[in-house]
Amino acid sequence: MIEKINKATEFLKSRINFIPKLGIILGTGLNSIAEMVQNPIIIPYEDIPGMAVSTAPSHIGQLIAGEINSLKVIIMQGRLHYYEGYSMAEITSPIRILKNLGITHLLITNAVGSLNKNFLLGDLVLITDHMNFMGSNPLIGKSYEEFGEHFPSMHEPYNLELIKLAQKIAKENKFEIKTGIYAAMSGPSLETNAECNMLRTLGADLVGMSTVPEVIVGIQCELKILGISVVTNLSNLFHSEPHDQQDIQNIAAKAGKKLEILILTLIKKI
Repeated sequence: MIEKINKATEFLKSRINFIPKLGIILGTGLNSIAEMVQNPIIIPYEDIPGMAVSTAPSHIGQLIAGEINSLKVIIMQGRLHYYEGYSMAEITSPIRILKNLGITHLLITNAVGSLNKNFLLGDLVLITDHMNFMGSNPLIGKSYEEFGEHFPSMHEPYNLELIKLAQKIAKENKFEIKTGIYAAMSGPSLETNAECNMLRTLGADLVGMSTVPEVIVGIQCELKILGISVVTNLSNLFHSEPHDQQDIQNIAAKAGKKLEILILTLIKKI
């Protein structure tokens, strides 16, 4: 694994002539953020040695390096998912690569289902904590000291300072942003009524199929992480019709404007 990550890192360093500070992972339907990058260097995943290719709907599958508001950034336009058949090591290797490239902050976005009756379609929600129901953990296996502590503390997986900063930005720009606990399932099937009831009873507000593995590895890499969810569907607790993937993507895209304002302002203050 180390050899693959080092090869990918060296390849990207040969293509990117600066050290990025912020990494951004874009979730389903949130590709508009990538259009904000100035002087973009675009690198398809398939060109990166050892990198898996994203196959999920609306996940383009490329890295974009450049500047947003004078801050050096690198964006994953499309993530890798456990449900695509990749191992936990494969779906989290980009985090270790981004760390090797120099990032200190990681912004993760995702599209989620709401388990909270107060969270409506199009709402932005800051993740304050998570529950891992994916059936695995990316740190299982041999410990590599190069990647950090094998038993990292998860007492603050989502950086409290960044959460407070995001709340302040939302207030200043007169739009509402909520906070909640995210539950990660493996997918790709959406959750049953019983599963939604279980997750809600346990205290989850949101449910999705990503993010948690990347956050675990990000904490191991000592990154400051902010997680932002866009509510794109209501869970079976409040919704009796079949869910449609195109609707989910469309709702995420509509919420993109608020997310753009939030990210642009965050970048000015990081």
